[in-house]
Amino acid sequence: MAPTDDTDKPEPNDVPDEPDTTASAAPAPPAGPEADSPAQAPVPAQAPVPAAGPGEGAGGSVTAAVPAAPAAAPSDAPAQPADPAVGTAAGAARMPRWLPRALVLALALYAVFQLGNWAFHQLVGLLVNILLAFFLALAIEPAVGRMAARGMRRGLATFLVFFAVTVFGVGFVVLLGSMLAGQIVDMVENFPKYLDSLINWINQNFHTDLSRVEVQDSVLSSDWLQKYVQNSASGVLDVSATVLGGLFRLLTIFLFSFYFAADGPRLRRSLCSVLPPARQTEVLRAWEIAVDKTGGYLYSRGLMALISGIAHFVLFEILGVPYAPALAVWVGLVSQFIPTIGTYLAGALPMLIAFTVNPWYALWVLGFVVVYQQFENYVLQPKLTSKTVDIHPAVAFGSVIAGTALLGAVGALIAIPAVATLQAFLGAYVKRYDVTDDPRVHGHRRYGEAVVARLQKALHHKKES
Repeated sequence: MAPTDDTDKPEPNDVPDEPDTTASAAPAPPAGPEADSPAQAPVPAQAPVPAAGPGEGAGGSVTAAVPAAPAAAPSDAPAQPADPAVGTAAGAARMPRWLPRALVLALALYAVFQLGNWAFHQLVGLLVNILLAFFLALAIEPAVGRMAARGMRRGLATFLVFFAVTVFGVGFVVLLGSMLAGQIVDMVENFPKYLDSLINWINQNFHTDLSRVEVQDSVLSSDWLQKYVQNSASGVLDVSATVLGGLFRLLTIFLFSFYFAADGPRLRRSLCSVLPPARQTEVLRAWEIAVDKTGGYLYSRGLMALISGIAHFVLFEILGVPYAPALAVWVGLVSQFIPTIGTYLAGALPMLIAFTVNPWYALWVLGFVVVYQQFENYVLQPKLTSKTVDIHPAVAFGSVIAGTALLGAVGALIAIPAVATLQAFLGAYVKRYDVTDDPRVHGHRRYGEAVVARLQKALHHKKES
């Protein structure tokens, strides 16, 4: 038998090693459609395995060539984007999900604000009427409450109070209107005589030579008189519309005042039903303060109107001014219920009528109005309003100015009771302390002690130096 060559038979342990793909990895093929096709991938060349040399037995090592790594990636691997910056920009440009909802909500809120603003400007007149009606209801609440406490229904009591106020107001307007109509007729009839007396006075004092005919012709042919007549003719409709609007507004105020006064307990129950018990007590207390201050304000104003009317009536009777009672009532009411300028506005009509009697009488009326206004501001009003309204004159003046700026004549009328109510309500929550007995509190400075202290300080500095 021929001898066998052990070298020709591979040992069981002489298995070629697994290729190390990490050590000899081939470069990645370029990205593109060619890389995905297995037919075009290059076949790696495999090096021949050399035979073992002599002397290498079973314990010898066999060196084999390492096959090259496959060049192509598996076909099922996901393809990477060519440019990573493109994907990043696309993700950043995507709109957030909350942005459309925020834009819709912002537009809805803006639309609601514009609608509310438009509605408020359209209803501001009605709101002012309701506010004035509320204060009027507070003013008549004490009288209605007393009548209702005696067993009368609140609706009937409110009707009787409003009926008395209406009768007094209509009677005053009719009396004043008849007085004005009579005075206007008398002034028109006596106008030539007044003009002659005025021209004679001018000729005597200024040495001029004027005549009534020349003055009448110059006045009648003047441009301003013709423009005034044209504007007056075109403004008749405007005046009529204003009068009708004022009557409708007055009716609206009276209607709301009637409901507020007649249904006062029901209104308070409805308001308190939506509040917790602690808040209900505060609301009822504020309501009571408002009733007391508003009623006290009207009471004090009515009393001052009575005193002012009596004082002016005496003056008109002394001067012989016609329609003295009606003029006295006019001055009393207008001067008290139109703050600040009411006295001077009320004195304009008596001055005009007194001028028809004697021009010097108008000056007497003007002087009396000014003097009485000072007496009322510094003597009469503080004494009468200290227990009813209890508000400082400077605060009252500032509140009237603020009310006029906000609501016009209505604000000037309700400013003082509103501020007095607010002051009384807030005063209950302000803790007050006893004032120290110091002369400086009363406006007296201790000049002697100050001089002595300065001398001692000067002597002390002189000794130290």
